[in-house]
Amino acid sequence: MGMTITEKILAAHAGRDGVSPGELIEVVVDLALANDITAPLAIKVFNDLGAEEVFDRDRVALVPDHFVPNKDIASAQQVKLMREFARRHGIRHFFELGETGIEHVILPEKGLVSPGDLVIGADSHTCTYGALGAFSAGVGSTDLGAILATGKTWLRVPATIKLVYEGRRRPWVGGKDLILYTLGLLGVAGAVYKSLEFTGEAVDQLSMAHRFTMANMAVEAGAKNGIFAPDETTRAYMKGRSDRPGKFFKSDPDACYEQEIRIVVDDMEPQVALPHSPDRVKPISNVNAVSLDQVFLGSCTNGRLEDLREAAGLLKGRKAAAGTRFIVIPGSPSIYKAALKEGIIETFLDAGAVIGPPCCGPCLGGHMGILAEGERALSTSNRNFVGRMGHPRSEVYLANPAVAAASAIMGCIASPDAL
Repeated sequence: MGMTITEKILAAHAGRDGVSPGELIEVVVDLALANDITAPLAIKVFNDLGAEEVFDRDRVALVPDHFVPNKDIASAQQVKLMREFARRHGIRHFFELGETGIEHVILPEKGLVSPGDLVIGADSHTCTYGALGAFSAGVGSTDLGAILATGKTWLRVPATIKLVYEGRRRPWVGGKDLILYTLGLLGVAGAVYKSLEFTGEAVDQLSMAHRFTMANMAVEAGAKNGIFAPDETTRAYMKGRSDRPGKFFKSDPDACYEQEIRIVVDDMEPQVALPHSPDRVKPISNVNAVSLDQVFLGSCTNGRLEDLREAAGLLKGRKAAAGTRFIVIPGSPSIYKAALKEGIIETFLDAGAVIGPPCCGPCLGGHMGILAEGERALSTSNRNFVGRMGHPRSEVYLANPAVAAASAIMGCIASPDAL
């Protein structure tokens, strides 16, 4: 019996010829990462273990991105602890303010993840790197503290659900819509500790930005990881970013899947997730013109240059509606700089948007866009649970960057076609 791409990567990192779903294996970690919320807890565990050195100073990434620039004394203390730990252990990949950005944007951008890698992070959206053909998964800070000391961890081999996307996407339909539609099918608990393998002609045509979006939200179905087989699109993205070409694993023709789901995308519309769950999904034609107090364009899901470019194309020569706050946060300094060069930032400013520094910001209700009681927001981020972006009696809708731009202009949830 053959193996899936996930099983092959896990077997390679366990030093075994093969693995099967349900097996508990010890694996070597290629990259361990944490942010300003999760790193301090992991560092405490590391210290409590009595460890004297991290397992490899070149294979640890510490990214302050949730509350930066520091919004208060507590967040400043968190980042200070990270900084001092990084200096003490000579950690190469600590990203200081000015070079930092959203962790799941900057690590692939800087070539720290290659196809075939095994990446473990103390953040649930670590699954983003599956877009590159890596196995990547989130763990708790306690587990990460042990990984910092040993470079190893235990994993249960997940069963795989194969998702086959067929047909051609319509205008304004992207990776965000494919994954939202999929969440509508699976539900938030439909793939608990499973691997979601994204395949089919429709995803083969996706750019890396769209693939990152889909892999990022695999965890919203409860999945352990989401993954794409690396191809020439992956190879082109990696060129010039890393001196590690990686390993281009792919699933065997006779690999065993727990389930196979086929999704035809030809007639798919932009999708909107209604409060208060990412799986409460409707096509935009079935969503009322809900008035909006705020629109947020950014996050590790949709803060890449391609996302900003798509939104700016709709905003050119237009203004955000009066009474609707429009917040844009590029995912990294290099994306910010490229958006400046292309005139994208100027377009946003002319439309009345506020541009924030590269960070997570409003996505988790951190800062720079907190919702008050009764307010409604449309966000390009990945979660809309109760209180996610602010007051527990606020509402968050999720959609793609084009819908975000159209909605900012109209002041209510709107399709780009409405423009």
